[in-house]
Parts: sequence; structure tokens; C-alpha cells
Amino acid sequence: MKKIIRMAILAALAVPALTVPTSCEDLFEPAIENNKDIPDLPDMPLWAGGLLEHAYLSNPVGSWPFSEAATDDAVSNDPNNGYRQIATGAWSANNNPLSQWQYLRASWQYLNVFLQVSSDIPWAEDQQVDAMFRERMDAEAKGLRAFYMYHLLLNHAGYAGGELLGIPVLTEAETVNTDLSTDIREDYNHPRNTFQECLAQIESDAAVAIASLPNMYGDLANDADVPEKYRSQGIVAGQYNRVFGTPTRNRMSAQIARGVRAQAALLAASPAYSGASGVTWEQAADRMAEVLEAGLGSNPTGSLDPKGITWYASSADNDALAQGENPLEIIWRANKETNSSTLEATHFPPSLYGSGRINPTQNLVDAFPMANGYPITDAASGFDASNPYAGRDPRLDLYILRNGGTAGPQNTVINTSVDDTEKNGIGQIETSTRTGYYLKKHLIQGVNANPSSTSGATHYKAFMRYTEFFLGYAEAANEAWGPTGTGSHSFSAYDVVKAIRQRAKVGVDNGDAYLESIKNDKDRMRELIRNERRLELCFEGIRFWDLRRWKAPLNESARGMRISGTTYTVLPTVEARSYQDYMYYGPIPYTETVKFSNLLQNDGW
Repeated sequence: MKKIIRMAILAALAVPALTVPTSCEDLFEPAIENNKDIPDLPDMPLWAGGLLEHAYLSNPVGSWPFSEAATDDAVSNDPNNGYRQIATGAWSANNNPLSQWQYLRASWQYLNVFLQVSSDIPWAEDQQVDAMFRERMDAEAKGLRAFYMYHLLLNHAGYAGGELLGIPVLTEAETVNTDLSTDIREDYNHPRNTFQECLAQIESDAAVAIASLPNMYGDLANDADVPEKYRSQGIVAGQYNRVFGTPTRNRMSAQIARGVRAQAALLAASPAYSGASGVTWEQAADRMAEVLEAGLGSNPTGSLDPKGITWYASSADNDALAQGENPLEIIWRANKETNSSTLEATHFPPSLYGSGRINPTQNLVDAFPMANGYPITDAASGFDASNPYAGRDPRLDLYILRNGGTAGPQNTVINTSVDDTEKNGIGQIETSTRTGYYLKKHLIQGVNANPSSTSGATHYKAFMRYTEFFLGYAEAANEAWGPTGTGSHSFSAYDVVKAIRQRAKVGVDNGDAYLESIKNDKDRMRELIRNERRLELCFEGIRFWDLRRWKAPLNESARGMRISGTTYTVLPTVEARSYQDYMYYGPIPYTETVKFSNLLQNDGW
């Protein structure tokens, strides 16, 4: 039986112009469809390359999800927000705004088709350049496949019938049977592979990307700078630059593939998965260290980017980045958006012409320690409940807009109390805060969101940044070797936490006495690492997954702060959470389990 794969024109490619029939024959002979079969692709490298480009368009971290609205860190003032609905009891197998199943599995199919045809594509007339293109693009496709597998596991792995399962592992393109007497559904009725088998596929694909791709792309000035494996073949800088030069920056690289492999290892070593994954904390720590050491050297804590705490905040710095260039903090990022005011219009308070959509909780505010490094619950902290924002960790005012804080192009003082006359106060209008706080992280304060005189700024979204991997290493290293153990590396969990807190100007006046007091206590260090991760990575779409992989409590009510005059009253329940224990793992889409009998649903869904 003949099997074919039809591929629609890709968004990344131009659509050929329509033609008008000029003869009777044209009227009765239908034009060739604007679809291509696999045999057509060797003569059309742009189309074949478009398969890979399409996969990049599916980046699951390419948008601003603000999934914190489904955690104890934030609520949304938009009643239609999908994360708000998840948190308050509407999450089900047929109502899952988080689902990546169809989107990423479709991209997986594109990648498999590309890998099937790429060896037959003439990428360049120069045979050496052609071979480098083929190696690079195949490695990119496998690196992306590993990346998508990790996110599919994050969203859909779980226990079914007592076994930890992932997704169906398919390394060849699925086909459509043209014999209509056959039930086409059977061609797609694949069972889910085990979580371990999915991890093995990530390892295999990431290893190819790491071996074949550079850490960073960019033009080389001299032939002597060409990597040895190519230089030994007589390849010169001009040839190398055609394949790996500046226009290729921010595509899948060896360093990004290391990052994917490390993220998957940390997930697998975590309490929700470790019972069946076979991955240890030591292995996860080693994977995290590989990312740090490959990018920052053997003593990475000494290379922590001092601007990494607010990498997003300067439009001038963002605008000055050359094509695909990354600052020290960033491993992988989106393209720049110039003259943009979308984030600010969505999240500024009403008086600054914003919709105030994401409202940080009192829970998160309380997680910020005092500037002396002590948690506010510690008697040594000096915390004053009647003046709750005085003497706090400087990151609080960088990431959260609270009563008396400033925002916007004129550094306007924002009043979130019930006495406010500009509608910024808690619950005053539909775009006012529900918790007494507004989002500040990611927003560029020089933006004017006034629709009659808007002025934007240059933004970009970070897909991977080093702070995530520092904290991932600290978490895994503490579990594997204790707070000050280093394994085969030169730095410990304690070293990482100390460097991150010093960068944040926490504990600098007292030698970080709190950190020193717990440096030999694994349990208290775990608590501190998790809290530092909560603060440093807030509003980056990470806590939703952290709580689940830790099997931490999910139903802590979102709290707020009501201010009237000089009276501060904590609101114990701005929004209750309604999760069940089985929700540590996400569902397989209900429609898929109905169609395919071999596709087991995760327990509870």
C-alpha cells in the first residue's frame, strides 16, 4: 500500500502567487495542490528547511504564560484567565489550558519528517558546506525533539495503573494510509512509553546536538579559529560562517541542549518522579554543573552576571544587543520586540493605563526576607508588621509593585490602599488589584501605556537563563552531597546561594548570618534554596511545575493585604485553591484517549 505524507505550506515560507487560467485546458485540469509529498522535497531545500523552521515556531516557552496565577504566588483579575480557572476547580482532561499534547506532538511529526528527508537535500553546492549544513540541521532537529519531549513530560507524564508513563516515543514520521478500507485510527494507536524510555530519548537526542553543534554561534574572523574537527578537513572561516555564523544565533545549540538535558534530569530526580525514573540527585547535579561549567568556566559562581537579577529592565541595554547576541545571564532568548508596550498595558495599574492583570500574593511577599537575610518569621529579622515593607530584601521592590512603590515613566507613587482615588486600590474596579499588589517584573518602567500618547520599549523573553541552572544545581547538590559538598565540582549549594544572595544585596551587612547559621543543615538549606528559587524565578512560569515535582502542598489559599490609612490587614483568602492529589501530574487530552484505546489516561483524570 502506498503511504504518503501531505504537508501544508508553512507560515515561515512565502506563498506562491496565484495564477489565472489562460486556456480551456487550464479550466478543466486542476492546478497542482500547494502541498508537497516527501519525494518532492529533495529538489526544494527551502520547503524542507521550512519543516525545521515550523518546529521552532512551536516553542512552548515562547509566550508569557504567567502560570503563577495557578499557584500561591499570584491571582489574576481576569475571570476568564485559564490559570485562574485551573486553580479554582475547573481543571479537567477536557479543559486543560496547559495542554501541549497536540501542538508539540505535531511539531515532533514535522521534525521526524525533516530527519527522514534531510540527508537527501542539497543544502549547498560546496560539498564541505553542504555536509556541515546537514550535520547542523539534523542536530538542531534532534535537539528540538529533546526540548519538546521534556515539555511533553512536564505537562503530561504521570502514573497510569501504577506505572510512570510519558508519551509515545516515535522516531519515524507517522503516515496516512491511502487504503480507505483500513481504519486509519489504528495507524496512530500508539501506547505511551515509560517515563524512563522517554528520558532515554531525551538523552540520545541531546547527545547528538551537544556533539554536533557549537556552544554559541557567531562569525569567526580567522581560519585559525575554526574548530579543529572542521579545520582538519581544510574548512576555512568563510565556509564555517555560512553554516554557524551570526545569522544562526539563538537556534538550538550545544549549550541549549545541555540545558534541556539538565532540566529533564532535575525533573526526574524530584520526589514526584524519582521513584520510577532511575535518576539520582547526583546525576541531576552533574547535569546542571555541565551547563554552568560549559558556559561560565570551572568556577561559575565567580561569573554570575551582576545584571542577571534584572536582565529585562533596560530598554537601552536590550536595544543595544546585536543580532542574536545574549548578555551573560541569558542562554537562549526570543527575538527582540522593539517599541512594544503590550506587557505594560496588560500589567501596569489602572492609573498608568494598565489592566493590572497579574496580582502577586501576600504569600509571595512574605517569602522575601529582610535585607539582613533573615526570614520575616525569624525573631532576629527585625520585621515590623505595622511597617511591613521597611528593610526588606531589595528584590521585593524590583519584582512587585506594593503600596508606596513607584512605577511608570514618571516614577509615580502608587497607592493600593482602599483610600486611593485613582482606582489602584484593592478591588476598586475590574482592573484593580485583588491582592494589594501589582506585577513589576518584566515591565520596563519607561514605557508610557497611555493609548493617546503611547511610547514603547525594547523587550525580549528569556527562554533559558543561568540563574535557573545555578539554583537547579544548588537543589540537586544539597540533596546529593549536603550544603557544602561539591561532588566532582569546585562549588557547592552553599556557594551558589551565597553568590545569588550577595548579588541581590541580601545579608551583605552582616556576612549573611542566616545563611551561615544553616550551612550545615541539609533540611533548612533545602527550604532556603526552594525559597530563593521562588524569588529569583518568580513570574517566569516555573513555580507551577516546581510545586508539582516537589509534591509540595497545592492548596494554600492566595492571600492579600488590605491597607486603610496606616492599618495593614492580611486578607487570609483572596482566592481559595481547589486541587486534588492526582493533579501533581497533568492529564492526557480526553479526546485523544477516546480516539486511541492504547493511550492510557493518568490516574485520577
